Amino acid sequence: MRARYRRIMRFASRYLVQTWWYELVLPRFGLAGVAERTRPRRLQRFARRFHLLAVDLGGLMIKVGQFMSSRLDVLPPEVTRELEGLQDEVPPVPFPAIRALAEAELGVTLERAFSSIDPSPVASASLGQAYRARLSDDDAAQTGLRDVVVKIQRPEIDRIVDVDLRALRRVAGLLSRVRLVSDRVDAPAIMEEFAGISLNEIDYLHEAANAERFADVFSTDPRVRVPELVWERTTRRVLTLQDVSAIKINDTAALRAAGIDPVDVASEFASVMFDQLFVHDYFHADPHPGNIFITPAAPGEHGGRPWAFTFIDFGMMGEVPDSLRRGLRRLLIAAASRDGAGMVEGIREVGVLLPTADTLELERALTAVFARFGGMGFAELQQVDPREYRAFANEFGDLVRSLPFQLPENFLLILRSLSLTSGMCSSLNPAFNIWDAVEPYSARLIGAESGNLVQDLTQRAVSFASTAARLPGRLDALATRIERGEVAVQSPRIERRLAGLERMGRRILAAILFAALLVGGILLRREDGVAGTVMMIASALPLLYALFAGLLARRGPSP
Repeated sequence: MRARYRRIMRFASRYLVQTWWYELVLPRFGLAGVAERTRPRRLQRFARRFHLLAVDLGGLMIKVGQFMSSRLDVLPPEVTRELEGLQDEVPPVPFPAIRALAEAELGVTLERAFSSIDPSPVASASLGQAYRARLSDDDAAQTGLRDVVVKIQRPEIDRIVDVDLRALRRVAGLLSRVRLVSDRVDAPAIMEEFAGISLNEIDYLHEAANAERFADVFSTDPRVRVPELVWERTTRRVLTLQDVSAIKINDTAALRAAGIDPVDVASEFASVMFDQLFVHDYFHADPHPGNIFITPAAPGEHGGRPWAFTFIDFGMMGEVPDSLRRGLRRLLIAAASRDGAGMVEGIREVGVLLPTADTLELERALTAVFARFGGMGFAELQQVDPREYRAFANEFGDLVRSLPFQLPENFLLILRSLSLTSGMCSSLNPAFNIWDAVEPYSARLIGAESGNLVQDLTQRAVSFASTAARLPGRLDALATRIERGEVAVQSPRIERRLAGLERMGRRILAAILFAALLVGGILLRREDGVAGTVMMIASALPLLYALFAGLLARRGPSP
């Protein structure tokens, strides 16, 4: 296990130093262009090597890679494309080792626990493996089930997770010392949330309780099915549940063969997932293709519907706390109405932005994005000229990176769920438009919020009256400060541009002075060799200043 820890730390340290060198050191020497040109190749190489490391080590490294592969919103395609294969690419543990662990957990041999079990796994995940089995006659009589799936943890997974968490906590601690990171995100806090999620995933009793709660939430919804649990054959490291294998949600050929339109599946899936997030406040946080089946209906099933979604693997579930619910709903309403100001208020209410953040420029940026891209589906966005994306990134990239933000509780899971949902719907229907799925929810939420309209208006009136009462005193104080010359308007963006123009002006002046001294020295040297030579030598001083003024400015203290 020490070797595993050292290997993770060596990998992390290598790429932390590389990132520090390219993103922080080289720009200080005026070589930002080198970092920019090499960034895609470096990211691709990092992702490829992390892929190899994760597959070789397994454990939480797979989970880290899966999380990164789903973050299409913040990570470049060089990273996400390379890590996509980690969703399923995990080599299985030989069955004898799995058998020994299961028998130790159940307290009986597998032959006594089940009438039969297939030694070939139907799924091999980073933390456990799944096998098809049949219950004994006694258990079948008690449960009403016969065919089951048995999930069994990988041997020594507890120790592996402990080592991985120690290494990842160390990496998060190192990141927290980098101002570029610490000013924008609390890496140790994110790490602790990831640790909590991971520890819950290796407790199958916790997963079983999640499955029962999810089934209860959707007990009256004919669109959703949940496998039944066999508690008599379930422990912390062994989970037995009904075999609900059917058509994988992303198997479009099998869907069409069964008479099911993938386009309908995409719109229904978005609706079900949005219900989880914005209505029930309890959601499946790992809705990748291996965890969702499309189950055709037998006569009388699914409330007369031709098919239903069957969810499995409830190890990663999320809740929407009260502190997030209202902000998320405001975000949804603002997004549907293309309201940049409303989006900013929603982001602030969710708690992503710290109270000190200046959001005027962010509001302008979101308004511009909505004006250009609002309402476009995935297929339409693919037709946009990449140079236009780069123009937006250049204009607003510094702004977004300068904003102080944090990730509230469970927000990582919400982002993961939304990202996987969007990707799944787009794969089922390339013309899928997320706005079409958002707008019905925004209309419903506007109706739900209308009941609180009077209370909200009352609160706004009280707030306005309080502000109006304080206004004369505040205006008088402001006038006094203006008279004293104590008021200064600050805009980091404008200040940076002005400082840059000032440096450029000094460098141009130095270049003119260099040319004047050099040309004058050359002309004067014909008549007075000494004076001409002195002038030519003196021209080196403004030349050096013109060449290195940018470097000196970058080395200076940051404002």
